[in-house]
Amino acid sequence: MSEKLKELHGVLAEELLKRVKDPEAKSSDLNVARQFLRDNGIDAVPTNDSPLSKLIEELPFDEKRKTSNKTN
Repeated sequence: MSEKLKELHGVLAEELLKRVKDPEAKSSDLNVARQFLRDNGIDAVPTNDSPLSKLIEELPFDEKRKTSNKTN
């Protein structure tokens, strides 16, 4: 990767981090950050008491219902 591309990547990452940390972050800011992570092969596995596992616990999905709908 050329030096200019490395610099651009770093600047973009810093700007996205700043926006995500802002309490006034918009959903579009979060979506751009999500896509940036995805495009760069970054993913996460929830671990005990991690922010991701806490988010999953709060989501309104019923796993039992999803499983039973697949068999019908």
